[in-house]
Amino acid sequence: MFFNYLSTEGPGRPGEPPLIKGWLPYFGEALKLQKDPLGFMTTLQKQYGDVFTLFLGGNYITFILDPFQYQSVVKNQKLSFQMFTSKFLMRVFSVKKMMTYHDLNDKIHTSYQLLRGKHLDTLMENTMQTLKQVFEPQLLKTTSWDTEYLLTFCSSVIFEVTFTAIHGNVLAGDRKTFMTELRDDFFKFDGKFTHLASGIPIELLGNIKSIRTKLIKQLTTENLAKLQGWSEVVQMRQDILEKYYTPKDTEIGAHHLGLLWASVSNTVPTMFWTMYYLLRHPGAMAALRDEIDHLLQSTGQKKGPGFSIHLTREQLDSLVYLESTILEVLRLCSFSGIFRVVQEDLTLRLESQDCCLRKGDFVGIFPPVLHYDPEIFEAPEEFRFDRFTESGKKKTTFFKRGKKLKYYHMPFGFGVSKCPGRFLAIVEIKQLLVVFLTYFDSEIIDDKPLELNYNRFLFGIQYPDSDVLFRYKVKS
Repeated sequence: MFFNYLSTEGPGRPGEPPLIKGWLPYFGEALKLQKDPLGFMTTLQKQYGDVFTLFLGGNYITFILDPFQYQSVVKNQKLSFQMFTSKFLMRVFSVKKMMTYHDLNDKIHTSYQLLRGKHLDTLMENTMQTLKQVFEPQLLKTTSWDTEYLLTFCSSVIFEVTFTAIHGNVLAGDRKTFMTELRDDFFKFDGKFTHLASGIPIELLGNIKSIRTKLIKQLTTENLAKLQGWSEVVQMRQDILEKYYTPKDTEIGAHHLGLLWASVSNTVPTMFWTMYYLLRHPGAMAALRDEIDHLLQSTGQKKGPGFSIHLTREQLDSLVYLESTILEVLRLCSFSGIFRVVQEDLTLRLESQDCCLRKGDFVGIFPPVLHYDPEIFEAPEEFRFDRFTESGKKKTTFFKRGKKLKYYHMPFGFGVSKCPGRFLAIVEIKQLLVVFLTYFDSEIIDDKPLELNYNRFLFGIQYPDSDVLFRYKVKS
């Protein structure tokens, strides 16, 4: 399922890890891995130990599964993340200049500082204003039940809130029609994301090429100018891009599509699973409501008719059970891999062994093996909303083999590749949950248990294998 850096021959020289090649040409073991990623990897771990090489989608990927060895990957300058991202951006979003202008990548990376600190407070304010826009009409309605599909509901709210907070407000024409059309196109494109990332030519993916072209056009300089209230991050990216492209160059739109995708694609399933687990666990729902009510009372905020609550980032951060719930959902539902390209033949020094790697191959870390390790997390397959709390405070200390772990929760990657939008994503989910739990009663209607759909395995938070009906109404 990965980029086609085809090695001429498989590993097999002295000092190279065991190779599991599979019998399928090109795909190798990709189909087995996609069917049951965690089961397959833990079986190989038992058989071959913590270091082995898999042949997947035309690539040799050496996986390192011992969390105490991750540091060797993070710190090694000869393992490149940038080569990985440039290829990825070209395949998925049609961003070509990153391949030749490496300084462009560095400059765009500097814009991500505008997704944290005091800049994040401004984005929070934008998010709250959009949540007000989205939910206030509902709050003024009667207190009768509305029934919706949960994933559809989360997709719609997250898309509108995120797009508006980052790219600005639609002024001209019908906002609702614009937002609906943009959202529908975006999720059609996102549905083929893994195919694009794995190198399948876009021409073979039905109408996805024309949908991508349309999305890119919506985010060109000319069309972005019609939106009011760009965030600082969009403004800075635009300023950087205008130094490398002419104003009419559509590739500017491809960069902005990449930012929109990064902001929305994993936030939607995280929000879905958080709502789903809370609806399935009334005790967890009650504990979060209690924590939020307590905070609102202590800050003198009354839940009157209409939309009236406002919380600072510090106040949101004080909701330890809310944060623990989101971290627990990410632990259960994130099946990302973390990858680096080997830039030259090298020997990776690990505590347990030296590991010979070939230029052009990959090194990978697969955090689900860590997240589901019963030695680190008791009953790891269970949802426990308070798993990341201890005595009413945040819990950050976890152990394996009696040693404290530096890395124990890795849905956002690590090192230079750590997701720059993680603070915004978490804050946005917290805000949405606070609003929803404060103003609405909700319950799940379908009682069918859901499974993860591994179509996006190795890429972020997995979607559910089907949608479920739920209903909600304004609290009387």
